Amino acid sequence: ASHPWVRSLMQPHVPGRRCCIIVVFFEVFVCDGVDGTSMRRVATAAAVPLGSMTYHFTSRDDLLREAFERFATSVSDAFETRLAAVDVGDHEALVRALVDVIGLDVFPDPRDQVLTHELYMLATRRPEIRTLTSAWMRRSRTALERHLDPKTAGLMDAIIEGVTIHRALEDQEKGRLDPEMAVRRVLGNERTTTP
Repeated sequence: ASHPWVRSLMQPHVPGRRCCIIVVFFEVFVCDGVDGTSMRRVATAAAVPLGSMTYHFTSRDDLLREAFERFATSVSDAFETRLAAVDVGDHEALVRALVDVIGLDVFPDPRDQVLTHELYMLATRRPEIRTLTSAWMRRSRTALERHLDPKTAGLMDAIIEGVTIHRALEDQEKGRLDPEMAVRRVLGNERTTTP
């Protein structure tokens, strides 16, 4: 499909073209997966000359790495912002924030579900992508450790990922894991950090 909002970006040095290419990369990637996402396919979808693509990105892997780095950073930013708004020692506010992380932040829409799962799969095979997911996990745990001891923070990070994936893949509401129950089971009553 053509993207009118990038049709006018026909020169390699046009400001914003790099970001537009990344946005269109995600649209193509969600539809066509790793194998179907070529530089030529993204260039066509973005209405950008193939030569301009190679001006901004040396290869498809270069584009893929930068796109997923931006995606992981945006998810981490949202996670950190939500937890930073919680007062240290406020157990109930922390519970609500973590439930919102699971329900609203990690996979806010089907597109992000696909991107996150694809990122995980790529990380199992490509060390350069694994560095992105490792940095993502470090940021999550650091944000959690503002409120929790390190071991509980690590467990909570795993629970957030696991519950989120389970809910994303479960077709029926019946039998779905309850995020609040999962969070409360991990936190117990006395595991939050005191001011």
